[in-house]
Amino acid sequence: MARRSHGDDATMRRVEATKRRVSFADLQRMPDDGNRYELYDGELHVVPSPNLLHQIVAGRLYEVVREYSVATGGVALFAPLDIVLTDYDVVEPDVLYFGPKAIPRLEPLRHPRFPPDLAVEVLSPSTRGIDRGRKSELLARHHVPEYWLVDPQGRSLEVRLEQDGRYPNPIVITDGRYESRTLPGLIVETEPLFVWP
Repeated sequence: MARRSHGDDATMRRVEATKRRVSFADLQRMPDDGNRYELYDGELHVVPSPNLLHQIVAGRLYEVVREYSVATGGVALFAPLDIVLTDYDVVEPDVLYFGPKAIPRLEPLRHPRFPPDLAVEVLSPSTRGIDRGRKSELLARHHVPEYWLVDPQGRSLEVRLEQDGRYPNPIVITDGRYESRTLPGLIVETEPLFVWP
């Protein structure tokens, strides 16, 4: 009989976890295998490693949001960082913003357990379906006021504004600038986001 390595044990635990509802506590107990994970109603989803263009665009978006956070007294954050919306719903948006009113609720040594004021995803071929589908529905249900989907291939910014737990009628910007409807003074120029390199 072949002996199983420690890595085999970790793989088996992950396979078993995918067969039952996984909680954030379960996720925390799993050994680090270098992957990032999100939970949707207890279903475990691997977040694939991003490509180079994704990281360049995400970095530029982070700088825009960071500058805004410095001006407003909020905080800009970037993945990987688990946002625990419920024990069974955990997401890792690429860029986040918590406004000054949220700062007293953030604990430096713990994961945020409430929704951000802004969540930003840079779309990849492997994640665009879930980012536009289940993640969008989950963020709306938890009343994230504004959710940006940035498409490096389509060179567009899609803005979703929360209304009664949904994101109706997204705003799509393919050139020019966008000024946030929920965060006064947050402005992003779309074209510079996609310049290579």
